[in-house]
Amino acid sequence: MANYRRNRVNEEVQRELCEILREVKDPRVSDALVSVTAVEVSADLKYAKVFYSTLCRCEEKEVQAGLKSAHGFIRTQIARRLNMRATPEFTFIKDRSAENGAHISSLLKQVEKDLKDEEDGE
Repeated sequence: MANYRRNRVNEEVQRELCEILREVKDPRVSDALVSVTAVEVSADLKYAKVFYSTLCRCEEKEVQAGLKSAHGFIRTQIARRLNMRATPEFTFIKDRSAENGAHISSLLKQVEKDLKDEEDGE
């Protein structure tokens, strides 16, 4: 499959997943404010990695368990909404890029502060 086609499928699945996750009634998912950051569908469209982040400081294992229990509902909704030959099996992966970015930013601020303190001390 052409790479541009798979990118379009990734974007479409991501868009639909965002809407579907708002409909999930499991409080472990709905209270966590889950946001889909990226989707990577395999070349044969049978598997998809779903990268997500949460806005609250919820227990990660609880959110993961909620997504796993809602897997059937999510897959059924994707099958109804998208006209695909095969509905992919989803694997939910916590996206830590925002956390990593915040950590790097705090480290850079600390280094900047240390350099300023050294200049003032001389």
